[in-house]
Parts: sequence; C-alpha cells; structure tokens
Amino acid sequence: MKRSELRVSEDINPVTDLKAHAATWIETLATRDAPIVVTQHGRAAAVLLSPRADDALTSRARFVSAVEEGLRDADAGRTIAHRDVAKEMTARYGAPKPAVEGTRKKKP
Repeated sequence: MKRSELRVSEDINPVTDLKAHAATWIETLATRDAPIVVTQHGRAAAVLLSPRADDALTSRARFVSAVEEGLRDADAGRTIAHRDVAKEMTARYGAPKPAVEGTRKKKP
C-alpha cells in the first residue's frame, strides 16, 4: 500500500479541531491513507492513522526487524546449510510431493 503525501494545509490540525470534528476526521481517515497530525500549542502532539495504514506500517516494521535479525544471525555465524534444513524438513514432514505438471516454470 502506497501512503499518500502529507498535505500541510489539510493534514496538520490543532487539537481544538479534533475535539470539535472527531467523527468527521475518522470518516476522512477511512477514505485515504495520509495521516492527520494533531498539534497542541503549535507542536505536533499526535498522529491519527487509518487502521489499514497502521496495519501496513506495523507489518513493514515487523518485516524490517526480522530481516535485521537474520542479518545479525548471519554475521554471527548462526546459519544452517540448506542440505541440513532440507534433511530436517523431510524427516518432519516427509518427502516433498512432485509438482503438478504445467505449474512449474521450465528452465531455459
């Protein structure tokens, strides 16, 4: 999901506007992916996101964290050879089933 660009004229609002128009803001969040920045005393105090935008953001953060963990493991030598993984998977789940004819790409 591509996030919409923040529009300063529409997406940065004082907390007094949030208090007066909360229902309208929630409806607006459902129709677009840009966050709404709420200010208090002229400074950013909160950011409102749609559930979809929040899901995308947290999913991306989890993915990046998992990749970083994997890279740290590789740097520290905590790796397992492919043949050892394949052997373990076969022991646990049996031999892989052959692919259905026509579903696998042919090698050039």
